[in-house]
Amino acid sequence: MSRPSQHHRPRRTALAAAAVLSLAIMPIAAASPALATPGSAARSAQSFDNNGKVSVGYFTQWGIYSGFYEKNLISSGAVNKLTEIDYAFSNIAPDGTCASADSWADWQKPVDAAHSVDGTADTGAQSIAGNFNQLRELKKAYPKLKIVMSVGGWSESTNFSAAAATPASRAKFAQSCIDMYIKGNLPGAAPGTAAGIFDGIAIDWEYPDEVGNNNPHGPQDTHNFTLLLQEFRNQLNAQGSADGKHYLLTADTPSGPEKVSHIEVGPVSRIVDWMNVMTFDFNGPWETTGPTESQSNLFPSPFDPAPRPTPSDPYPNNGEISTLEVVANYLKQGASPHKIAISIPFYAHGWTGVAPGPNGDGEFQPATGVAADVEYNQIAAQPGTVHHDPFSGAAYKYDPASKTFWTFDDAQSIQEKVWFIKALGLRGDMTWSLDGDTADGQLVNAFGLAK
Repeated sequence: MSRPSQHHRPRRTALAAAAVLSLAIMPIAAASPALATPGSAARSAQSFDNNGKVSVGYFTQWGIYSGFYEKNLISSGAVNKLTEIDYAFSNIAPDGTCASADSWADWQKPVDAAHSVDGTADTGAQSIAGNFNQLRELKKAYPKLKIVMSVGGWSESTNFSAAAATPASRAKFAQSCIDMYIKGNLPGAAPGTAAGIFDGIAIDWEYPDEVGNNNPHGPQDTHNFTLLLQEFRNQLNAQGSADGKHYLLTADTPSGPEKVSHIEVGPVSRIVDWMNVMTFDFNGPWETTGPTESQSNLFPSPFDPAPRPTPSDPYPNNGEISTLEVVANYLKQGASPHKIAISIPFYAHGWTGVAPGPNGDGEFQPATGVAADVEYNQIAAQPGTVHHDPFSGAAYKYDPASKTFWTFDDAQSIQEKVWFIKALGLRGDMTWSLDGDTADGQLVNAFGLAK
């Protein structure tokens, strides 16, 4: 059976579906502990920033080597659409303390005048250069913008399990991160050199009680993750009391139901300001023969050949879920809508050897191989036609000549996700990563929720 033409799909479909979903699941959220504790940390966290929406953009440490600087966020207009920049990443040393993954990029590499936010070249007399100084300049020019240090990520999560293992190790870990990034005590620099740059910490453990990038892990990680976040919250609150400000604490959390089952969603949501739920990579090149599916679809499609979850198999792989189902799962497990930000990719996964299929667009078809990932700003150069799935809200590109299929988000699919965020009262959105956008900020202009 073929699908109806996408041209007959009213644009209000996504908003209407989100509104229906909100009526169905809000009672679950309202009854959850996340909303039932008026004096809790959840309430105090929600009062931050006037209860407003957030748009978080990841800025990569290594962009400074390929020509993507903080100044690019000004020229693209992105800085006017973001509420927060998360800086990727801080490493975790084998001794369980925060450590720079690249101190040259972080605070030592001189930035010339052409790439500097304030138009002034770094000099040898400066106490700090590199990305940290540029972030400081960006914050000075845009004082409402928050800058947060993200700890971990896919490649830097090796030592999370050990650092979270005991009360002493958790206290040591949190204190080291606060000392380095909040108090600004950088190795080899004068005390307080980087003070005032960062407004908080994001914990990106990929993943508690999951192997991730061949990381040590175990069942103890589930509760230790909650305890680690509580330790960070306590220490950040203490530091905030001394400094007269609220320091942010967020967590980047998984979307796949199996991975989510290893997190205490309700307790975690009450500790952090919000969770950046990684609603992307639902499908990708690890599925070497396809079928071609979306990596970040908003809704499930009735034409998706992947099997749906059953009571006997409640934790499917990421390839069998949608953003809607991820959010519903988090709400069911006790998260307040206001503690959930969904994530949007600024990159594309692809497959090769894909036949056109009954609709001529290559969707839901087998593949013979995979294409190397590309940034969104490279998609326009790829041959083919952009399509929008009228049911799932997914964007994709298919070229029948080369039989190549790409899955990604574009301005139209992102706008539907913004409607979804607003309809359900979610906290906002996050993206990985800002250097994948076009020079004129096509995606972030659709994505940004900053007022």
